[in-house]
Amino acid sequence: MKAIVYERNGDPSVLELVDRPVPEPGAGEVLVRMAVSGVNPTDWKSRRNAPPNGWQIPGQDGAGVVEAVGEGVDPDLIGERVWVWEAAWQRQWGTTAEYTLVPVRQAVRLGPAPFELGAALGIPFLTAHRCLTAGEFMPDTLRAGALADHTVLVQGGAGAVGNAAIQLARWADATVIATVSSAEKAQLAASAGASFVINYREQDVVEEVHKIAPDGVHTIVEVSPARNASVDARVLRHGGAVCMYADNGGDEVSIPIRAMMAPNARWQFVLVYTEPKAAKAQGVKDVAAAASQGGIRVGADAGLPLHYYPLAEAAAAHQAVEDSTVGKVLITTSDA
Repeated sequence: MKAIVYERNGDPSVLELVDRPVPEPGAGEVLVRMAVSGVNPTDWKSRRNAPPNGWQIPGQDGAGVVEAVGEGVDPDLIGERVWVWEAAWQRQWGTTAEYTLVPVRQAVRLGPAPFELGAALGIPFLTAHRCLTAGEFMPDTLRAGALADHTVLVQGGAGAVGNAAIQLARWADATVIATVSSAEKAQLAASAGASFVINYREQDVVEEVHKIAPDGVHTIVEVSPARNASVDARVLRHGGAVCMYADNGGDEVSIPIRAMMAPNARWQFVLVYTEPKAAKAQGVKDVAAAASQGGIRVGADAGLPLHYYPLAEAAAAHQAVEDSTVGKVLITTSDA
């Protein structure tokens, strides 16, 4: 099989297209013939570190068809179209290859939905799910109506996680306020389903949020806590939560302690890879349900433009994500 491998840390040039034997699934595993691999920021950030076992196929997310199953796995899964999550987390077999191996629980039925959708679901949507379910006011599970009467603020509504948070929150019937930095990004956030969009370069976010939610918002999905902490503190309602999933704009955050004590506010750190197992399992279940019910879309009409690269150009795909290309970067791995 063809696979992208890196054997040392570095820039995208360390990614090599190589031939490798197709692996055999072990007990509890499935072999997936990949069609599309999704590229996330954690892929290039991980590439900066030397692979712990001498080599690594990158790629956490993707979609394809189950080709074979290991001992203890239902053989009826063979031929199923699936989406894959966290393939390369503490494992060598990522999704940027013609085939990958994952534990069976990490291959989720996709049904007739396009592979592009499946490849976009994993890290962004599971991260967004955790952000939308970790607060005092927020439910443990998302479904239609679960966030009715809730107001959610998504800081950075044109990013991949921001887009996922908008789509999931709207599927669950929340009122969603998104912040963006340009008119073009405002259109993307609106296409994703945001109820209100605020251009933070031209408008006062605190003032605009309080026009929409006089008592404040129930939860904030935060991409840049270092820059936005002051704003976040002023728009949270009593018992509200700021859910931080990235450190864009600075790796330390200052929080006004007294101002946050009175409303019993929560500042929640989110890393999808290490979130509690029960929360992760619920996230997979809910994201799969949202996708099957048409609550998740991809493409420009959904506020998530798609950028395709062939397997041989994986380095360019990584560079595009590292350069903060707006939308979802996908690598086509085969015609599965």
